[in-house]
Amino acid sequence: MTNFKNIEYLKEGSDRQKEAYNALRKYKIFERLKSYNPLLTGTIPIKIDLPESDLDVICQCANLEHFESFLVEEFQKEKHFQLTISSKENTGAVVCSFMIDAFEVEVFGQNKPTEEQNAYRHMLIEHYLLEKNGEAFRQKIIALKEEGLKTEPAFAKLLGLEGDPYQTLLKIEI
Repeated sequence: MTNFKNIEYLKEGSDRQKEAYNALRKYKIFERLKSYNPLLTGTIPIKIDLPESDLDVICQCANLEHFESFLVEEFQKEKHFQLTISSKENTGAVVCSFMIDAFEVEVFGQNKPTEEQNAYRHMLIEHYLLEKNGEAFRQKIIALKEEGLKTEPAFAKLLGLEGDPYQTLLKIEI
């Protein structure tokens, strides 16, 4: 299984993954966020991205106010920098986004270990399902995303899962 805790796997991946790797390295995104245990999540690591897909970087931050200040200080000079406070997943979170090369980067921080955050857990489960169900399944997921479905609802639809797709997907054992 791919070691998603280290972005080195991107170097050997698809053209888009190689571009993402080069951009992340060029701007030293993971070095800059090192204190916050960053992990890359989302669709690019598991090759179900669309041309407009962003680079989702999740972080663990014990103090949201300090993390917010850090993000402003560290990234405010990047193109299209925006910062928001979110109540996503019923917990406080700080989210910032900006552009590097051809990618929008979204940095999401909350007071929870990155490996326990839903974005990482979803990605691992989705990766498992893609590996288990093969290339035709991957192409169907991409087609549903191209039609406008978000990732988790696309998986739920193809798998016939009922209820909230974000919660139901987390119940799949890998």
